[in-house]
Amino acid sequence: MFHLFLSAGVEEASHLNLILLIGLAVFGGTFGARFFQKFHIPQVIGFVAVGIILGPLLKIISPQTVQILEPFNLFALGIIGFMIGGELKKEVFVKFGKQVLAILLFEGLVAFLMVGLLSFLVALYFYNWQTALAISVVLGAICAATDPASTTNVLWEYKTRGPLTTMLTAIVALDDALALILYIISVSIAGFVTGHQENGGLIALTFESLYEIFGSLGLGVSAGLILRWLVKLTDDNEKILIFSLSIIMTNIGLAAGAHLDSILAAMAMGVTLINLSPRRGLKSFELVRKFSPPIYVLFFVIIGARLNISNMNTLIWLLVAAYLVGSIVGKTVGARWGAAYSNAVPTVKKYLGFCLYQQGTIAIALLIMASHRFEGSIRDTLLSVIIIGVFVLQFIGPLCVKWSAKKAGEVGLNITEEDLIGSYAVADVMNKKAPVLSPGMSLSEVIKVVSTTTSSYYTIIDKNKKIVGAITLDGIRNTFTTLELNDWLVALDIAEPVIAKATPQLPLAEALEKATRLGLDSMPVVASKKTDEFVGLLDCLTVRRQLSAEVLAKQQKADSIHSIQTA
Repeated sequence: MFHLFLSAGVEEASHLNLILLIGLAVFGGTFGARFFQKFHIPQVIGFVAVGIILGPLLKIISPQTVQILEPFNLFALGIIGFMIGGELKKEVFVKFGKQVLAILLFEGLVAFLMVGLLSFLVALYFYNWQTALAISVVLGAICAATDPASTTNVLWEYKTRGPLTTMLTAIVALDDALALILYIISVSIAGFVTGHQENGGLIALTFESLYEIFGSLGLGVSAGLILRWLVKLTDDNEKILIFSLSIIMTNIGLAAGAHLDSILAAMAMGVTLINLSPRRGLKSFELVRKFSPPIYVLFFVIIGARLNISNMNTLIWLLVAAYLVGSIVGKTVGARWGAAYSNAVPTVKKYLGFCLYQQGTIAIALLIMASHRFEGSIRDTLLSVIIIGVFVLQFIGPLCVKWSAKKAGEVGLNITEEDLIGSYAVADVMNKKAPVLSPGMSLSEVIKVVSTTTSSYYTIIDKNKKIVGAITLDGIRNTFTTLELNDWLVALDIAEPVIAKATPQLPLAEALEKATRLGLDSMPVVASKKTDEFVGLLDCLTVRRQLSAEVLAKQQKADSIHSIQTA
């Protein structure tokens, strides 16, 4: 019996260790993100930096643990793909379809050619031309992928909205498919010149990749139709969240089991839902977005924990330099050429290329696929170059996305009422000139003040500005119906007690939550809890109208950027 108990305890401890590592990763990643945000650096860099600290530096997260946590990566990619799909409304394709295709081809192909050429020149000095060509074309194909996870994470973090954001979201959603096509061609060339071509050759590999692309899209559309049907059955937020997460997991699980592309399947699912059920679909995306932050943190921490730069030689560092220069210059120049060719708006021409540097799991996935097809020096070289290149670009990329969105004037234009409420204190929105009454005011004087102002709440304050009560419009109506109107009635006679007060420093979110809980439309604001001196009025209904107007104004400003630039 004791032996069984001890064995069970050891098994539980093993699971506890993994849970402890996950807890450390999520907590450390969140802390790292907050630290980097203080220096105005995107939070995704903080996540990756903590992963590097916990992985290669401190070795708290081992390579074996990274392997065990791969299902979490797949789940995170599914959520990211689903959320990206939700941004791809049919209006985007109708309005920007030709531009997206042109820019996608230019930025992907120019980067492919530049990385391929530079890598070939470097590798040719160390290898024969066949090996150099094999390495260069595979590196070129992999560099065409842009990581949608870190890109969209920066866009969401800084609440961006406008033509640059729209175009970037569409490009990173489709880059996966382009990288797969380039990978097919490159691996076939590399296999042919090095003698590693598999049975069936190019035709078999082409059919395999077409199956992966179209199979992923078909699976994703089917999952989107099922989720659309499920969310139409209920208005309960908890059930909608459960339905959404369960279908996302089922979708990516089936994709993995059928050797399909999980992120493509998830994106197709999101596109289907948002375009067939815009209203109910939006609720699903909002709930998943609120659920997903810990998943994102763990995902990027694991990416950081993968890094290993031991045993690097001169060839590797030269190829890394060629990979980085080719990727950065190729995507910048290619995106600009594509934007100019398709007559995109100026902000897209100027800044889109700077947003396409970062690479992540898509590049790693293609690398893993390539490593299974080659052996020896080719495989080792590809592994080392891609892993280092991906991590450097993962640090540079988010900074460039933030800079570009800021230069394009799109930061903070996708803000919601909740975002505004969270950023304000009571002092920012209170009415400092709200009408007040004195305790001894006669009823006729009270009525005169009410008739000449638009407020519905009147605070009664004494000569020391201390609050002694309040009068509401409802209270005045009740007075008319229940009391005989006499000249001797004064404001204090018909006053109601003040059941809640706010202070200027109180977060607006707390004040509105308190007002909602107590069923209040207005609350007097006092200088502090100790002095109780009246300084203004928080009119909750007016504040919410102002916030709605501010959100609408920002959205209209974002939508007008495209119109202004194309005029």
